[in-house]
Amino acid sequence: MISFLIIVHELGHVLMAMIQKIKVKSIYLYPLGGVTKLDMPLNTKPLKELLILINGPLFQCIAYYLLMKILPNEKDLIIQYHRNILYFNLLPIYPLDGGKILKLFLEIILPYQLSLKRTIQISYLTTGILFIQCPVKKINTYIMLIFLLSLIKKEEKKINIIYQKFLLERVNNHYNFRKSKIISDNKSFYRNKKHIIKDGEKYYLEKEYLEKKYHKIHKNY
Repeated sequence: MISFLIIVHELGHVLMAMIQKIKVKSIYLYPLGGVTKLDMPLNTKPLKELLILINGPLFQCIAYYLLMKILPNEKDLIIQYHRNILYFNLLPIYPLDGGKILKLFLEIILPYQLSLKRTIQISYLTTGILFIQCPVKKINTYIMLIFLLSLIKKEEKKINIIYQKFLLERVNNHYNFRKSKIISDNKSFYRNKKHIIKDGEKYYLEKEYLEKKYHKIHKNY
């Protein structure tokens, strides 16, 4: 039952990704959930990513109702497994679904790089609270929390690399964002906005500014 719920949950993400013609790189399955890795541009519209994220819990709920019909005598157990997996995946811990949804909402109000950092900080805080509240005898829960900490740490180390990839996508592709914002440095780019960069007394269009920046880096190498 646990495996069925987890697999259907991840298939929900995969199906929506395929509908949007986004390549699935890999799927990792864990005791209380999974992580689907997608080959998706970092500048993808937030709504597209949100649809992929919520489709996992939606498919799990469908699987839950199917199990309830097929195995009515196991009702209490099915409810317990379903709730544990669903609540676990919706925790605001990156890279779980809840952490990714949190990051999407932070990106609405914060620059992209800062939203990554805040997501990681909230992930650490949430995991720490769960450690404190976890009963001493729940060894399996402690192991899972330690595993989550290792995932968070891994994602934290990639923040600068991810942000550079985010900027390079803007250099190499044309994105038609409706909203615009004036910023003063390349660390304040927002995900769903185009930018005008103020450098001293001069103003630069986003693509012009980024091409100039990465041309200098290329020359140094």
